[in-house]
Amino acid sequence: MSRGSRKHVLDWTSRPNFLVELLQLVSPVECKLTAATKWMPQGHERPQEARLESFDFLPHDVRARLQKWWLAHDVGANTPNWDIAVGCQIEGKAGLILVEAKANVPEMSSLGKKLGDDASERSVANHGRITEAIDEACEGLRRAGAMTSIKADRHYQLANRVAFAWKLADLGLGVPIVLIYLGFTGDEGIRDAGEPFRDHEHWESAFHAYADSTVPKNLFGSRIDCGKSGTWFLVRSRRVLEISPLR
Repeated sequence: MSRGSRKHVLDWTSRPNFLVELLQLVSPVECKLTAATKWMPQGHERPQEARLESFDFLPHDVRARLQKWWLAHDVGANTPNWDIAVGCQIEGKAGLILVEAKANVPEMSSLGKKLGDDASERSVANHGRITEAIDEACEGLRRAGAMTSIKADRHYQLANRVAFAWKLADLGLGVPIVLIYLGFTGDEGIRDAGEPFRDHEHWESAFHAYADSTVPKNLFGSRIDCGKSGTWFLVRSRRVLEISPLR
């Protein structure tokens, strides 16, 4: 049985009013559901997480270019998994709401991307391509006035999310992106794994203590104009629907 943020994502996406609640969560960014809206995962019955190169809400050419930007060799390698991905309309264009969810402090990793001493040539090439992609995103965001310092060798978990948000907004016709860092609060069932977030204030404080050296606090909540489209970084919280099972 799942625990922590994974459990809470599946509990929430199982609810029939999940999409309505999500749109309320992204306010004041104007997002609309359409007949083309798709999302992953869809609760415990369909729990697969989204990878954007295979998330068919996006046009095929966009997915192919995104994968090529991130990976030198795609066989046996993947782009990051997203806790929640929802295709909807943002600013009148087909866009994405992407969610990275956490339920306790240890889930926020400041580690960089690792490359083993025995890594294959393909792994080395992919490591280099990913490093270049994140550097490109950092420079692109800086040109847009968003003074990030994302790098592959530190806070990689944060850096790759922010890099993808920028790239999608910059790519082709531009895919507007709302990237939400979502803290699930009140899960006392995972205290054995680390301190759970008590409430929104605790989550927000812990998140910014983790992220501010890489993505400054003033970038959250405002539209970042990436040239072809806009990107928003949001920090939100939800009370858990049910605590995790105790171990």
